[in-house]
Amino acid sequence: MKRDSASQSAFFTPRVAIAFALCAAGVGIGLLTFGWSSGAQTQNQGTNGMHVVASYRNDVSPPLRSMAPWNAADVKPRHEANENPKVPYRHHDRPDPVLQNRHASTQSLIAPTIPSALLNFNGIPYPGVGCNCAPPDTNGAVGTTQYVQIVNEGYQVFDKSTGNSVLGPNSISSIWSGFGGACQSGGAGDPVVLYDHLANRWVISQFASATGGAPITDECVAVSTTVDATGTYYRYGFHLGSNFFDYPHLSVWPDGYYMSMNVFNSTGTFYLGPQAFAFDRSKMLAGQPATFISPVGPLGSSVDPFLPADLDGPTLPPAGAPNTFVGFPGQSINPNYTTYHFHVDFATSANSTFTTFANPPAAAYTALCPSTRACVPQAGVSSSSNLDGIGDRLMFRLAYRKFSDHESVVGNYSVSAGGVAAVRWFELRNVTAGPVTVYQESTYQPDTTWRWMGSAAMDGQGNLAIGFSASSSAINPQVRYAGRLATDPLNTLSQGEAHLFDGTGSQSGTSNRWGDYSALVIDPVDDRTFWYTNEYYAATSSFNWRTRIGSFKIASGSPTPTPTPTPTPTPTPPSTPTPTPTLTPTPTPTPTPTPAPDFSLSINPSSQTVRRGGGTVPYAVTITPTGGFSSSVTFSVTGLPTGATGTFSPNPATTSSTLTVVVSSSTPRGTYTFTVTGAGGIPAKTHSVNATLVKSNKP
Repeated sequence: MKRDSASQSAFFTPRVAIAFALCAAGVGIGLLTFGWSSGAQTQNQGTNGMHVVASYRNDVSPPLRSMAPWNAADVKPRHEANENPKVPYRHHDRPDPVLQNRHASTQSLIAPTIPSALLNFNGIPYPGVGCNCAPPDTNGAVGTTQYVQIVNEGYQVFDKSTGNSVLGPNSISSIWSGFGGACQSGGAGDPVVLYDHLANRWVISQFASATGGAPITDECVAVSTTVDATGTYYRYGFHLGSNFFDYPHLSVWPDGYYMSMNVFNSTGTFYLGPQAFAFDRSKMLAGQPATFISPVGPLGSSVDPFLPADLDGPTLPPAGAPNTFVGFPGQSINPNYTTYHFHVDFATSANSTFTTFANPPAAAYTALCPSTRACVPQAGVSSSSNLDGIGDRLMFRLAYRKFSDHESVVGNYSVSAGGVAAVRWFELRNVTAGPVTVYQESTYQPDTTWRWMGSAAMDGQGNLAIGFSASSSAINPQVRYAGRLATDPLNTLSQGEAHLFDGTGSQSGTSNRWGDYSALVIDPVDDRTFWYTNEYYAATSSFNWRTRIGSFKIASGSPTPTPTPTPTPTPTPPSTPTPTPTLTPTPTPTPTPTPAPDFSLSINPSSQTVRRGGGTVPYAVTITPTGGFSSSVTFSVTGLPTGATGTFSPNPATTSSTLTVVVSSSTPRGTYTFTVTGAGGIPAKTHSVNATLVKSNKP
């Protein structure tokens, strides 16, 4: 169920329910009701039973930088967190065979050399702009020049080179100002922000209530129209069904935006299983009406939660590869990382399938606080304020990366080891083509500090990092990270551990809640810089969380050798009348630089003509790569006349795309020059090409 108190109290205490309804009053939209079952469903193994559901509304927002700030008078009353229904506990504890229970230096592996942070600055503080709620559910994403942080229930845009604020903090719901319905007035949190580095766009989402109370039934998704997070967004409202849809986590894949949900019955009292969704990315990048495809209903109460793979790096998955979902290994017998394949065909939905692909075994472990989530101690407060460990699901994100000779996904979850919370991390390989293998996994518990709520990612060299919260009865909650080089011994975080920020207070009250997730992401420009965000407390209090944002590198890459200078010989003084000639050094040739990956665009034909009554004309747009460019390119068109529209297929594309221009009879006669723009690559490259459209007067 919903794990931030923004909705917990609103849905389950009369005082806040009334306040929530008052906040939601005044705006409404008629929502279509789709016939989804409210009962548990069996797994859809290889059948074509799929829901195809259209967005009930889509439009384009004003630029976020021009939208009115959130009015303080609209902030909801302070929300107490409530205990959440638990995912059924079935796991049988067994001794952990992959435990790293000492620091790397004491294991005589490699001297810890984890670098300190490059940037380290404060993010959004409580009350999170739109709600007085806890916890913040902190996460963030990094683009070419900006970093966007999102919490319950606010967002803020930062300059990633300085850490200075560019916009906000402002309410997430304000992004949907003027949109109407649940997205404008019923936003309830569990936010996620992603950077779609294939298209250089931002994706912002949160779930919403269509009724102002339970259940949560809608997902609101906004996709930026440009690389600028402060600009305009294509906005979408999706009605998921009549169940209670909780814990949404989204990911980027070339053919769609994928999402996982933990689904409960409409009252939030019974777990029905996880459910997978795929949103039509190409339509949403173009601002067109879009659909989602989903297997019919949740998979059943015996199925553990899962996460979708989120693409990192410039190399695309194998052509036509399905998105991979990986399940939490909570099974009582033969626990495994159940690996699912979601093949989506938005043109012919009957071709879409969601199947179980593999069941690689997970190493044994002991579950973290299965009988109570209030177990993580803090300094200066009683055990009644112990924090939520969330040991029943994978933590955000499931990061995917394609290398030249293999593909990897990395993830983590929280377990118990040595009597404290520990981060279990793993790397699976060959998840789309198979055979899927557990390449490495380990439980990181180097001492008696509690570590939990991690987030894992891998850079372009295969170096891995984990960010996490750390606490104990002797310290206030802290923000830390640890890492390993690709060349380090397997199954170890051999580079040691660094403190991003040490909190100076502990959390009391708030029903033992701590964040539901944090986020470690990779900079799309250099593919080496990690960005991490999490929460802390500056002073011991009940509702006063703070957030921190930091960047770091595990390694700066293969060093470029410093050329050895050629010495200039000193001439020997003459000893005879014949002078000794001055020696001239042989010049060192200047190496020819390797061209950076890039591309150019061409369009054919350069001009098309339609008759007076209108019509449809095609243009072929060709991508010509240089310097080893292999990324996809996302297209847009500007300058078409009134009454004319243009769509690209495919979009994004790797070699070519067809621009289809539809001209109405109302378009004025004339000659129009329009511009096709393509964006793609890491670092981002943008190029344009012009063509002409002629509307003639001939019938």
